[in-house]
Amino acid sequence: MKTVRSAPQPGKPRLTTSAMIASIAAEGQKTKPAPFGHALVELARSRPDVVGMTADLGKYTDLHIFAKEFPDRYYQMGMAEQLLFGAASGLAAEGFMPFATTYAVFASRRAYDFIHQTIAEEDRNVKIVCALPGLTSGYGPSHQAAEDLALFRAMPNMTVIDPCDAHEIEQLVPAIAAHQGPVYTRLLRGQVPVVLDEYDYKFELGKAKLIRDGKEALVISSGIMTMRALEAAQILKDDSIDIAVLHVPTIKPLDADTILREAGKSGRLVVVAENHTTIGGLGEAVAALLMRSGVHPPFRQIALPDEFLDAGALPTLHYRYGISTAEVARQIKQWL
Repeated sequence: MKTVRSAPQPGKPRLTTSAMIASIAAEGQKTKPAPFGHALVELARSRPDVVGMTADLGKYTDLHIFAKEFPDRYYQMGMAEQLLFGAASGLAAEGFMPFATTYAVFASRRAYDFIHQTIAEEDRNVKIVCALPGLTSGYGPSHQAAEDLALFRAMPNMTVIDPCDAHEIEQLVPAIAAHQGPVYTRLLRGQVPVVLDEYDYKFELGKAKLIRDGKEALVISSGIMTMRALEAAQILKDDSIDIAVLHVPTIKPLDADTILREAGKSGRLVVVAENHTTIGGLGEAVAALLMRSGVHPPFRQIALPDEFLDAGALPTLHYRYGISTAEVARQIKQWL
């Protein structure tokens, strides 16, 4: 693992170690604190079957808010992710609805077999909510879940979600509770940007939504890359480049009808943008869908490379790996 040190820019202070875990919000951007924790509390008020579970990461997955409100429904399992998910499966078998939280790397790599065998195969009603997805931690490969979507997409019975912002997280909590069956959702925690409220957006499980239309290119995106795509579209607008953004929060099942309708409009470059490795995530899911359906637009992908990523300050890493707003705009302009 190589650590990337940030060179100071004129007029800007050198980025410190705290930038390795800094909020993904831009300076001055509107945010909300702990949207998942507060939404789960609201859900639990009317759903006595909801329990919160974690593996020594309550504070770092915003579940401490739930623990304070419902201490008798909160289970701290210690640093034992396999135990966490095995116990969650058992509680689900007895009629509870566990929301089990940890870091995405621990669910997708350390406890994968336990989730596969005790939750997915048994089709248990467990909601797996995982922080630090993709490149949202600067602490190197041990904490960067660059391949989590690929792993959970491959798991039968598993619904997979990658939300964009606080507005969407607040809406997806009751939505996944209403869904019967296991769910894996990425989690943005702490001070989370609020973006989609300006577009009158409403989360619907399994549905992609066109956030803005455009003539030159269509960006199909999920998670924080929808935020980046919308920011890039504003930059490109100054160059008279008109970009559409299709937000796809549900990675599995994929909203094939909406994607094919938008990607099938002639004359547009199609770019899939995701905070995930190029292998096995939204990009390859969309590419396979287009190929199988006989829809063949010019196609490009913005994603993390198939390699172990560096450690360092998040702004530096996002720029280096092409998922910063400036790099998204630059790549789309170059391809056009």
